Amino acid sequence: MIALRHILVAALAGAASAMPAGPKLTERQLWYHELSKRQNDAAAGLGLNDFDILQFALTLENLEETFYRTGFEKFPDTDFAALGLNEQTIADLKGIGATEAQHVGLLQSALAQGGIQPVQACTYDFKFTDAAGMVATAAVLESVGVSAYLGAAPLLSDKAILSTAGAILTVESRHQTAIRVFAQQKAVPQALDTPLGPRAVFSLAAPFIVECPEGSNLNVAAFPPLAMAEGQDVAAVAIGVSIKLASTAATGATNCAFTSGGLLPGGTKFSAFTEADGCEVPQNVAGVTYVTLTSSAPLDGVLTDEITVAGPMVLTIS
Repeated sequence: MIALRHILVAALAGAASAMPAGPKLTERQLWYHELSKRQNDAAAGLGLNDFDILQFALTLENLEETFYRTGFEKFPDTDFAALGLNEQTIADLKGIGATEAQHVGLLQSALAQGGIQPVQACTYDFKFTDAAGMVATAAVLESVGVSAYLGAAPLLSDKAILSTAGAILTVESRHQTAIRVFAQQKAVPQALDTPLGPRAVFSLAAPFIVECPEGSNLNVAAFPPLAMAEGQDVAAVAIGVSIKLASTAATGATNCAFTSGGLLPGGTKFSAFTEADGCEVPQNVAGVTYVTLTSSAPLDGVLTDEITVAGPMVLTIS
């Protein structure tokens, strides 16, 4: 393994030396990398090490693996066929669940080799009542998975672990695209995916978790949940439209934060919020978007845990 690593490093070094001189990353790419690091400063400050991050990833993979297994046990193939999925597409959907199980095994092995007891699967309530609801929830979970791995990447110090996380990330992104196609949504809704910090990711996963075994609870607190207010139509959400949101913590919020695909300065666009009127979806927001209630609206467009009041919730904005 060490020899192979040396060969690969030498090959990459040789390739790099043969490339033309000049900048390797565009200004936007450099900014996006910096954004990812800045958005995770709070997590780094918690002193999370590489194994803590692997435990966090395993918590999400346990949830996803159980989600797919439970759904396929609950709903027969005919229910998915009724959604317009053919035999091959249904097999592909089941294949996504199978790869989540392999991700669980890989992360368990990596932790065990480091002398760490892996966290166990929890008891979950996925709240789906039919196959259509399962596919819709799968689209959300896969988007969150992509954002979780992107957000964790700058926190990892061991390059071997980073490579493992990257290998899972690329597959999670394929899951996301496939499920969007299955659901007859736009396959690639934005140019860049969005990194999220651990608390934001856990806040999206927490509503599905009922109880975890002793020793398998993460040392991460979820933010208060955020949802569309009663009577709001998710399908009607678009740029320039006012939306009303509901949260037990809404009284402490002054703004809505829309974090979308790294296309905005700082990553997040803010609009004024009141409980009575909600907030307006701002310009330049597109695709998978994380909406959060905040206590301020920084001019640099960087969303931090310190100003987060509730959320996030996931919307897709066309």
